[in-house]
Amino acid sequence: MTQKRVLLSGAGIAGATAAYWLARTGWQVTVVEKAAGVRSSGNPVDVRGEAASVVRQMQLWPRLQEAATGVSRLAVLDAAGRRRAVVGTRQTADAGSEVEVARSVLAGTLLDAARDQAEIIVGDSIAALTQDAAGVDVRFEIGSPRRFDLVLGADGLHSAVRRLAFGPEPRFAEPFGMYVGTMRTSISGGDPHEVLLFNRPGISLSIHPAGGSPLAAFIFRSGEPYDHHDREAAKRLVRAAYAGKGWVTDQAVADWLVADDVYFDAVTRIVMPSWARGRVVLLGDAADCISLLGEGSSNAIVAAKTLADALAEHPGQHGAAFAAYEATHRRRLRSFHRRAGLISHFLVPATDLGLRVRNTGLRLTSLFARP
Repeated sequence: MTQKRVLLSGAGIAGATAAYWLARTGWQVTVVEKAAGVRSSGNPVDVRGEAASVVRQMQLWPRLQEAATGVSRLAVLDAAGRRRAVVGTRQTADAGSEVEVARSVLAGTLLDAARDQAEIIVGDSIAALTQDAAGVDVRFEIGSPRRFDLVLGADGLHSAVRRLAFGPEPRFAEPFGMYVGTMRTSISGGDPHEVLLFNRPGISLSIHPAGGSPLAAFIFRSGEPYDHHDREAAKRLVRAAYAGKGWVTDQAVADWLVADDVYFDAVTRIVMPSWARGRVVLLGDAADCISLLGEGSSNAIVAAKTLADALAEHPGQHGAAFAAYEATHRRRLRSFHRRAGLISHFLVPATDLGLRVRNTGLRLTSLFARP
């Protein structure tokens, strides 16, 4: 029998995990990734719960533990830099069940695991998809056209596969009324185990030690429209939200205006009636995400394994496999979506009252957590 061929668009966390498991179950896997390099500015991410189990099965857990950030505390500061609360971010008992690592390290580790079994094409992207009953013809921006049995879109919030197979992004994107920007920064908190968090109503600035190369994260509320291709608009939005707000906001803004490796985008919810159309299916942020609130990386790992398992359980029946994957993973995401609003108000209280209530709760938590 001819080996079935699958194309994955996106070599990030979801795409790399799917590539590994699909190759393990007999697929001939090709991964195409537009970005030629790895962005270093993304905030560290957690791997926990079901995702940790998947990574253990891939024999990658020791590598992630070695690369762990070691952060265990969150310090909340006021405008003068004084500590208002310090709380633990993980318990000693969590050490074997969850890990925080740089996003780039996680994606690279997962992709390394797939390299021996998958073809990896870097610096190219999908330009057009044409489906028929037996397969998908793919035209690339640079490479020669090819034909695959299935195409998987794991190419993020602004997915090209979603646009080509399902329709324009605005049809599925719901703005959350917030923006997030991250970058490497010259600001150092001093303690390699502690994240610093500063808030004013509607804004937050955090400094993560990130193993000696600190990262700054701007998260703020705004209703101003934004085109993710417009770098100058990103600079303007951050400067307007943070300049003169206290603590080290002016220094952070100065770093932001000259940084050349940054991430900035609107916090967005992708809402789709179905993640599959014919022989094309989406996973990770391309399918369903709120692009900020803490569980995206773990959810992407679990989604990729769920999809690979479904295809293995339904050989030759991609429609049934896609339906099983979607039903299982949508159930898993429901509680996360219900928590999203609460998490956003914890990270970025919108009012003075909300900020005082949040800080009081953290102080009480830190008092009761003391031995």
